[in-house]
Amino acid sequence: MDIWTAQKIILLGFLLKGVWCRYFSISLPQNIQALSGSCVIIKCRFEIREKYDKDLTERATGLWFKDGTDLNNNLVFNSSTSSQNSFMKGNITGKLKDKDCTTVFHELRSDHSGQYYFRIEGEGELKWTYSETSVSIHVIDSPTKPTVQLYVEQKEVQDQEEVLEGRSVSLRCSAETLCSSPPPTLTWSSTPRIPLSESSRLEELISDLNFTATHRQHRVTFTCTITYQLQDKNKTAQTNITLHVQYSPKNTSVSVLPSSSVLEGSSVTLTCSSDANPAVNYTWSRESEGQMEQLQTGDTLTFARIHLKHRGWYYCTAQNQHGTQNSSVMLNIQYAPKNTSVSVSTSSSVLEGGSVTLTCSSDANPAVNYTWSRESEGQMEQLQTGDTLTFDRIDLKHRGWYYCTAQNQHGTQNSSVMLNIQYAPKISPSSNCTRTDVTVCFCEADGNPSPELEWHLSGCPVTNSSNMFISEERLSSTGLRSSITLNQSLTHTSTLQCVSNNTHGTASHRFNLLHSTPQVSGFHHFSFLVGVAGGASVMMIICGISLICARRESNTRRDDGIELILADRENECANNAMLSPTGSVTQNHEELHYTSIDFTNTQPESEEIRGISSLTTDYAVVQHYPGGVSEAESSTGGDQPNSRIAAVVMSEKNQTVQEQEAKMGEVFSQQSEDTTYENINI
Repeated sequence: MDIWTAQKIILLGFLLKGVWCRYFSISLPQNIQALSGSCVIIKCRFEIREKYDKDLTERATGLWFKDGTDLNNNLVFNSSTSSQNSFMKGNITGKLKDKDCTTVFHELRSDHSGQYYFRIEGEGELKWTYSETSVSIHVIDSPTKPTVQLYVEQKEVQDQEEVLEGRSVSLRCSAETLCSSPPPTLTWSSTPRIPLSESSRLEELISDLNFTATHRQHRVTFTCTITYQLQDKNKTAQTNITLHVQYSPKNTSVSVLPSSSVLEGSSVTLTCSSDANPAVNYTWSRESEGQMEQLQTGDTLTFARIHLKHRGWYYCTAQNQHGTQNSSVMLNIQYAPKNTSVSVSTSSSVLEGGSVTLTCSSDANPAVNYTWSRESEGQMEQLQTGDTLTFDRIDLKHRGWYYCTAQNQHGTQNSSVMLNIQYAPKISPSSNCTRTDVTVCFCEADGNPSPELEWHLSGCPVTNSSNMFISEERLSSTGLRSSITLNQSLTHTSTLQCVSNNTHGTASHRFNLLHSTPQVSGFHHFSFLVGVAGGASVMMIICGISLICARRESNTRRDDGIELILADRENECANNAMLSPTGSVTQNHEELHYTSIDFTNTQPESEEIRGISSLTTDYAVVQHYPGGVSEAESSTGGDQPNSRIAAVVMSEKNQTVQEQEAKMGEVFSQQSEDTTYENINI
């Protein structure tokens, strides 16, 4: 037989002895923690030898010793006596007859800590102390912290391990039950108190907190607290766990320092922030002509000196491995007014009487306020506010410089426009003539555009010559003054006209030379009257002599027609004034010019004065042909090619009055617009 077989036989003998032969034994926990002020439960079971079974009755007693087994010095509890006077207050909750010695001690203090031994005493000889086995009770002032465990998708993980957003999470809080009345409770920082069921009071407390992980739970600390309600106060203990959740960028935003509305030329910094785990990378971009222009990376974008070209939308992109999120900001650059200008609805040159609107515009941020003013007599006259200034009917008083002032809180800028009112010429009523040895006439005209001035003598434009002198003087951009000096020999002409014209019209003023004011010195009314009387007497004498000579005229006339010679060639333009430059008849010409006829080649045959009924009556007619020079020349034999006047004289002998009148009728029946008589020498 070897040694291993001998050992097996000995071990089997001991086991059989334990089964068939009972000895005194006890089952106790080795260590128990108890909360000061609360209670402690000692779970206890014991065995006795068979021969003492008859002594273990209902009247059996249980005793507890502390830190020893001496009956006199270490006894702290006896179930047969009241515990109020004992060192340990409590009772045995188990049935000793059933060998259950479970005991509860109340109102524990710190000096109750120690080693405790149990003793059983029954009827007869049953008295036994279990000195070989004891329980250690440790009284603590604060409860033991609960235990918290993290479960993700029902799998336990370490509390520092990160959880992906959207996963199912469970937090489990557990704690060892300590004796207390009422029993302890477990609570979460985010949930109300969890009541304990009856089955959990004597064993382990468990509380689960279930949720779906989101970014809101990232770095959130959850606390599980156990609370004991004692007589004098509550005692608690707690355990914390911090949850780490990974998620894509959230709440991405851009801030501007000092603000998104920044003054041109100042410094500005854009800062991007985002809530994400893990941390994101930032990228800046800008919208330019419909395209995204990438600028730089990093959480800040700085402009040391902001310019108008920097205004617009800026975008920040935050990105990690779980996703991307954008944020944008409008960089609003404020500045003083620029490029202020005034426009005119038609043009700056406006016809008098028309409507015109002035419009002011300016580039500024924020928007400007417009103010209109006008320069008047060296002073600025404020007119109104608003971007437009309207004149429904423009007048000459409105011409001048107009100013628009554009203003915001950052500055002011002006713009101006000259309102140029155009109008037809106007001749000043002060235009007049004076006469001394010569006649001087002045004519002043005003118009816009600046007008031109012409002098017309008896309907014909005139220029400088030996008989007249014309000068002009520019009074202003719209005013003109002209003077004409006429030699006395020309003042027999009855009319002088000043004509002014521009693109908008014509104006004229007629001077009556016969009534122009003579400028003489020492004028005496008496002398004037004497001169008039003398002149009248002389005229009467001349008229009488003329009548006598007429009576002595011969009744005979030469048979041949007498060709008329136009005497005053210098005044030929006065007749041409009736015609246009093209030879056409000038309309509405109503002037008649009269002159005398001198029959130098006719000698009277008698001194008899004949009337119109005489058969030898002489007729002198000057006829204006509207057909032009050619017709006039053919009527006069073509001797005067530059004349547009046909002169006809009828002087035929032995013709009856009817014949002469018939020939006169033929002459006068020709169409003419005007009849002019000139000096004719025969």
